[in-house]
Amino acid sequence: MPPKSRDRKQSRNDTPREPKEFTEKVVFINRCAKVVKGGRRFSFSALIVCGDQKGKVGVGFGKANEVSEAIRKATDASKKRMVKISVKDNTIPHMVIGESGGGRVLLRPASPGTGVIAGGGVRAVIEAVGIRDVLAKSLGSSNHANVVHATIAALTQLRQKEEVFRLRGKTIRPKVDALPVVPASA
Repeated sequence: MPPKSRDRKQSRNDTPREPKEFTEKVVFINRCAKVVKGGRRFSFSALIVCGDQKGKVGVGFGKANEVSEAIRKATDASKKRMVKISVKDNTIPHMVIGESGGGRVLLRPASPGTGVIAGGGVRAVIEAVGIRDVLAKSLGSSNHANVVHATIAALTQLRQKEEVFRLRGKTIRPKVDALPVVPASA
């Protein structure tokens, strides 16, 4: 028997894999049922957060008749909607509240070693950005999409001190250490 031609289809193992530049986290998968004459038809929606852990993050929502297809669509959508976030020393520069729909999220900077104190969708977004120390609290709706969008709204409000001074046309004075002690002459 002659060997099969591999011109039409390459096996999955032969394709070179590119290194993962983004981390993808599945926040929520919803199953929806439509009742038809023959029974129920199921469809799925997926909410995905994608980030590079260096200050960029995006969120995507995808719908399809299969879970894997919904996840793929959501991942593509999240990569298209990436935003740059201002991060300072593995935490955030200042406290901020973000709102989206009924969702409200409070984010506070934390000292090094605290870790990510957050749950659900907030944790997924913060870890995708690359923030390691932060305190978070979801104050409003518990709807996954609203919480994720509120977290991104909060993160996009963040500004570094240098950026605020530059926008206001001011200069940052250098930090003056304690004056040198001059020995008294005898």
